[in-house]
Amino acid sequence: CLKMIEKTTRCALCFPSKVTGDLEDCACDVETIDGFNNDQLFPKLQTLLESDYFRFYKVNLNKPCPFWKVQSHCGLKLCAVQPCSPNEVPEGIRSPSHNKYSAEANDNQDTCEQEKHLGAVDVSLSNETREALLSWSKHDDEAERFCVVDDEESPDSQYVDLLLNPERYTGYKGPEAWQIWNSIYEENCFKPSTIQRPLIPGFFSVLLRHFSLFLPRSGQCVEKRAFYRLISGLHASINIHLSARYLLDDSWFQRKWGHNVTEFRQRFDSELTAGEGPKRLRNLYFLYLIELRALAKVLPFFQQPSFRLYTGRPAEDQKHKELLLDILQQARNFPLHFDETSLFTGDEIEGAKLKEDIRLAFLNISRIMDCVGCFKCRLWGKLQTQGLGTALKILFSERQIEALKPKSSGERPSFQLSRQEIVSLLNAFGRISTSIRELKNFRALLAEER
Repeated sequence: CLKMIEKTTRCALCFPSKVTGDLEDCACDVETIDGFNNDQLFPKLQTLLESDYFRFYKVNLNKPCPFWKVQSHCGLKLCAVQPCSPNEVPEGIRSPSHNKYSAEANDNQDTCEQEKHLGAVDVSLSNETREALLSWSKHDDEAERFCVVDDEESPDSQYVDLLLNPERYTGYKGPEAWQIWNSIYEENCFKPSTIQRPLIPGFFSVLLRHFSLFLPRSGQCVEKRAFYRLISGLHASINIHLSARYLLDDSWFQRKWGHNVTEFRQRFDSELTAGEGPKRLRNLYFLYLIELRALAKVLPFFQQPSFRLYTGRPAEDQKHKELLLDILQQARNFPLHFDETSLFTGDEIEGAKLKEDIRLAFLNISRIMDCVGCFKCRLWGKLQTQGLGTALKILFSERQIEALKPKSSGERPSFQLSRQEIVSLLNAFGRISTSIRELKNFRALLAEER
């Protein structure tokens, strides 16, 4: 342990491109993750996320902030989100969700089309079973959820094409943006009470040197430390996206996006961040392992014959399901997974309370996303927090997933994921995977500067 801490301390003081070695609380190292992600998983994942099922995300961007009054929704032109018109979304996605993932719904597609009701429930089913199917489509797992899920039936919810509204630099910053992260860290992140975040963003680097991820020395349990690292990793990932897709030129004849090395250095350079930059990047790798573990754990759910990535195009749907299963199987084959069994291993009552505290804290963070003033930032913030929340739901539902078996008619499956949860889960991991890949690009760019 002492050798690992000494090695980690040395890495924390070096330049971000030098972040290497073992990760705290894990049996994995940075180099293994880089090779696995960049060479094996990233290309397949990008192909999957370009498919219709995963590119269209239904979201309500008009929810009021539940905590404070948001002055505006960012007048910057780069903050705008262009929702889809009805004819741009495949009918299979737009149609009623009940039973459309079942084998019967796909096998009887022609009949459904003739009836102009692609999601129709088989009329041969009993009333009891039909009611059960309808209730499954509207299932409410509030006791299991780690994040707020927008009501897909709300008139304020709209489909957004994620490929046409990419996450990138928008110019959204200042007191409003700072208030979001300050609320997350100060009120919902189990941050050590001895750490004080500055009220003025300009003084951020002055206090960063007081942060320490070796939180056991301050008496913080591994569960709360892990939760803090997840939020820090998510923050780091978002900052990498903004640095990698920065607005480099905005003239009357062109708008050019690309890598901004200066912006990257300001956020992750060890000297410019009082040694915190490399720690943020190491938390990004920790977040990657957590979400990768969730993908490995949820494989049985997607292996069910009744599950389809339903868009109304059977051949494409089957092709993309096979690609999804291939990706999840690769995730399961990863040799150095995070061991979630190390969490909540103490007193059963205390462990249950701690788990509930963490669930409620993350639920609160997902609500804070409705306070983000920039619509595009709000879109990607909601998607990524929902994706991480879904990953946590999966990790804490291992028994239900393992128990997935054909049920008798009318019996509710022990584990469910809505389409919103599925789309956010894969897209959120896609964002983390992209961040890991972008680090390789920044390493190359930084090497050119030497």
